[in-house]
Amino acid sequence: MTNKQKIINEANRIEEDSLHSAKGHFCAAQCWVNVNLWLGGISAVLSAIAGASALSQFDHHNIVAGVLSIIVAGLTGIFTFINPNERAAAHHKAGNKYNALRNDVRIFYDLEVTEIDDKKATDDLKKLNDRRNKLNIDSVQIPKWAFKKARKGIEEGEAKYKIDN
Repeated sequence: MTNKQKIINEANRIEEDSLHSAKGHFCAAQCWVNVNLWLGGISAVLSAIAGASALSQFDHHNIVAGVLSIIVAGLTGIFTFINPNERAAAHHKAGNKYNALRNDVRIFYDLEVTEIDDKKATDDLKKLNDRRNKLNIDSVQIPKWAFKKARKGIEEGEAKYKIDN
């Protein structure tokens, strides 16, 4: 096996890692977007009902308003604690960074590596690997369920370009 082929093989590994990480982060981001919408929507609806009940003149409505207010306070506390919007943004940002790395690696091994000498190719590969390592260190952890969902989608062809089929 030539040195160029070894470089291309390692670039393919970086691309594969980046693909799985990007898809995993995007799956996790979508989950947190959904949690954000559900908790926010439920809190808003229950707040409106509690407010309307509190304004009514019958006593049993005050009980409803009180119970709903407690539920809304609990949901708001959970919402603040887990901060789904921030989690979604962190996963989405990491997914985009892994996608950028994946694209750069693909261009490297498809177009650039054959046009440069082995020393430059090795140096460029090391830079790409350093980017991957930094992303692995700096990114939020991908939940296991999101990684499994991403892997399943990749295996089913979700990440393939039409030209590559």
